[in-house]
Amino acid sequence: MYRFLLTPRWWGINVFAVLAIPVCIFMGSWQLSRFEDRVDSHRQQEDRSARAKTAAARPLERLLPVDQVTSGRQASARGHYDTGHQLLVPGRTLKDKHGERQGFYVLTLLRTDGGKALPVVRGWLPGDAGAKADTAKVPAPPKGEVTVTGALQASESQGTDGVPGGGGPAPGRLTMISAASLVNIVPYDVYDAWITLTDTQAPLRAVPPAAAEGSGLDLKAFQNLGYTGEWFVFAGFVVFMWFRLFRRESEAARDAALGIGVGVDGAVGADGGVGPEGGVGPEGGVGPEGCAGAEGGVELDGGVGAEGGEGQGEAASAGRAGGR
Repeated sequence: MYRFLLTPRWWGINVFAVLAIPVCIFMGSWQLSRFEDRVDSHRQQEDRSARAKTAAARPLERLLPVDQVTSGRQASARGHYDTGHQLLVPGRTLKDKHGERQGFYVLTLLRTDGGKALPVVRGWLPGDAGAKADTAKVPAPPKGEVTVTGALQASESQGTDGVPGGGGPAPGRLTMISAASLVNIVPYDVYDAWITLTDTQAPLRAVPPAAAEGSGLDLKAFQNLGYTGEWFVFAGFVVFMWFRLFRRESEAARDAALGIGVGVDGAVGADGGVGPEGGVGPEGGVGPEGCAGAEGGVELDGGVGAEGGEGQGEAASAGRAGGR
């Protein structure tokens, strides 16, 4: 009954199923491991952030380049603010007791003793960076040589959470905080990092440090979880379709073994089955052109057979008409 499994068609089906199922399971397991890695890194980042709040600040140079380990650490730098290149970073939200509020960062470049400049986010203000009434509230940066301390952050990119899209910034504004964005604005080298101050001047509010890219439970992490479910569903679908095809083929083979099969042109075979062209076979079945057979069936042209008691319909009718 199962000899159909040795046909070339079923060889192809079996090979496909044997290869597809392990591949789907492997891909689903890999996506699940990616999600678990992100969960672990998120927990580690939270632990590092908690320790960084109480840890002593370290010199900036010792924490560069910024990675998942050094992101959020307290860094310190010494220099003087470049008051001629104070920039506003619009379109930034901050949570407070009233919920999320729209506002802007106040960024000032700190010329360090080493010659490079460090972007320093001095704080956040609610409002519109294009409104004079709101920008008038920005306090002037301290004069002279200062030492700043804040949470170290990696340069932003277009995919960074919170960075607004759109065209280029207006003069005096910055879309994203990065050395690549500042290279055409200032005439000196800029660190590929920035810090957000822990202690700010009123009415500025401190900007909390963001989690390092790839370490939090962001949209990409839940995409990995969704892909995990998809791959496992694909594996189950392959198994389901194989058993469905196998069952249908088995039933067809069993019917053929019992002699239950469909004949030519959809007609059932002998022994009372429907014959070719939709007519019923011998033994009382309807003959060609819809006429019944010899045993009591209707003859050609609508006449009833010999055993039915009537002759040919057209001849009998004509004889009776002449006798009258």
